[in-house]
Amino acid sequence: MQPKTARPALGALIYFATAFSLATYFTFAAVQGDYGVFRRAEITVAAKDLEVQLSQLKGEVNEMENLTKRLSDTYLDLDLLDQQARDVLGLLRSDEIVVR
Repeated sequence: MQPKTARPALGALIYFATAFSLATYFTFAAVQGDYGVFRRAEITVAAKDLEVQLSQLKGEVNEMENLTKRLSDTYLDLDLLDQQARDVLGLLRSDEIVVR
């Protein structure tokens, strides 16, 4: 008669293999998935870049609003009017000399 050798049960082996596979999958999804740690870091960096871009655009809008106000009918800025007349129309004062 041969002595019985202890073999692990097939059910326990399948259980631990399934548990290990699921743990590996969920760990990978938590790090690399659509809602994972790396994606969150990418979104945070993109949000900071967009905030910088937004502040730059707000500055440009404020500058444009200021220029628009200064050229409106209710407010007349003579320096801006003079600058626009020179740039757009090419006008000069009588006491100026043009050097090309």
